[in-house]
Amino acid sequence: MSIVGKCPYCADGTVIMEKKQVNGKSAKVYTCSNASWYSEDGEVFELKKEATCSFRIWGNSLLKWGKRGIGIFEVKKLLQGEDVDVRLYSYQAQKEYFKYIALDKEYGVSVLWDIEVERPSA
Repeated sequence: MSIVGKCPYCADGTVIMEKKQVNGKSAKVYTCSNASWYSEDGEVFELKKEATCSFRIWGNSLLKWGKRGIGIFEVKKLLQGEDVDVRLYSYQAQKEYFKYIALDKEYGVSVLWDIEVERPSA
């Protein structure tokens, strides 16, 4: 367990990084210390009734876009309100995208599709 920063959703929470087993595979999850999760099947995680915060970011939440993991430094930047740009890839369109991600209360992080990251030309 590693301390990542202050929770943006509650006054006294600390964001920590933990490893959970999901479908038999290890996955990183960044959660608030005031969030408490349980799973009956090791696949779906739900908040316990005593939890007072729901902050979480699954490290593999952008996997469908070719991004293997959201790292601790990216989460720290998000918690500090900084811009975080990521390289994504659409296998269907066979196209690479450079986009920003932002905190999202419902999903953890969201891709800002309307904003293109400016990349210097080579």
